[in-house]
Amino acid sequence: MQPWLLEPGCRYLNHGSFGACPRPVLEAQRGVQERMEANPMRFFLRELEPGLDRARAAVGALVGARPGDLVFVPNATHAVNAVLRSFPLSPGDELVALDQSYPACLNALRFAAGERGARVALARVPFPLASADQVVAAVLAALGPRTRLALLDHVTSPTGLVLPLERLVPELEGRGVACLVDGAHALGMLPLALDRLGASYYTANAHKWLCAPKGAAILHVRADRQAGVRPLAISHGAGAPRADRGRFLAEFDWVGTDDPSPYLVLPECIAWLQGLDPGGLAGLQARNHALVLAGRRRLLTALGLPPPCPEEMLGALASVPLPPAPGAVAPGPLGLDGLQGALAARGFEVPVFPWPAPPARVLRISAQAYNSLEDYALLAAALGACLAAERGGAR
Repeated sequence: MQPWLLEPGCRYLNHGSFGACPRPVLEAQRGVQERMEANPMRFFLRELEPGLDRARAAVGALVGARPGDLVFVPNATHAVNAVLRSFPLSPGDELVALDQSYPACLNALRFAAGERGARVALARVPFPLASADQVVAAVLAALGPRTRLALLDHVTSPTGLVLPLERLVPELEGRGVACLVDGAHALGMLPLALDRLGASYYTANAHKWLCAPKGAAILHVRADRQAGVRPLAISHGAGAPRADRGRFLAEFDWVGTDDPSPYLVLPECIAWLQGLDPGGLAGLQARNHALVLAGRRRLLTALGLPPPCPEEMLGALASVPLPPAPGAVAPGPLGLDGLQGALAARGFEVPVFPWPAPPARVLRISAQAYNSLEDYALLAAALGACLAAERGGAR
């Protein structure tokens, strides 16, 4: 039986947005849910915490982190909000983000700054770009005398760039600037070593490249920062002290009754992905990286464009610049670019983002185990036809 539930006839080239959970993991999740409903008292009072610890140990081994520094949250946006709402800010303090940062997280940053009289500065990261040096220069140029925190994307959403965190984090933390890394795409896509990286805060979604059920993400907080981080919902963990675990775990592990099954099956996600390639997860990551590079070459050749960034700055996402949207082409539902809808009508699910601002735009592809080079060759042909139709309709 096919492990992926993706519908036949759909060439799904957008794993990066919402992921895709395979059938064996969903079956494991269903088993957890049935156990929960069989005896809710036993599950929540006696089984949940050991299950979370088991999942924490598996994820910690994968990302190079002490399990006690990891908590689970529904998604990376939730984690970013929890950190920002906990972070001490005074009027006149500065926060730095990228102009390519995920819009939801930028909204959270601006909200937190506005509440407390702080200001947000954006580092202008170009795309196309020639090297990672331009990223480092842009971030450092955005720092001010009162910069307290920097929100850094590990992998940028619109352009798929893997940022040089191994250079940025030590530099910023060494200057007293706390780094909050939005690694939404990184977990499962890239090898991680969070303890060695040394960022104050790091969050990543598990539903994307780790293929977990929707509603699973991690928040890693360096030990010296944990006392200052609280979940968005204050619940029982903030009450009676416990000798067996600190407040950080106690508060985040219980924020009220919900369905914790997405967290509890993370060990099954990791084990299943490890079995997809003879080289384990590292082999799958290398395979997806090579495939997205090959797919990008097909698109760039079709568009007659040079590579917009070095290959070593990509993981399993890649974006290519597109001709500007004709003014006469109306956006589709939810304000989406009409070209995205035209490609979907031909059986290709792939996002088209305005970048850096309309009418300029990019098309982003993903590579996962269910994709093949044929997907990108056919996409290149469909893209050419859609762009021609778009030009014709604009006359």
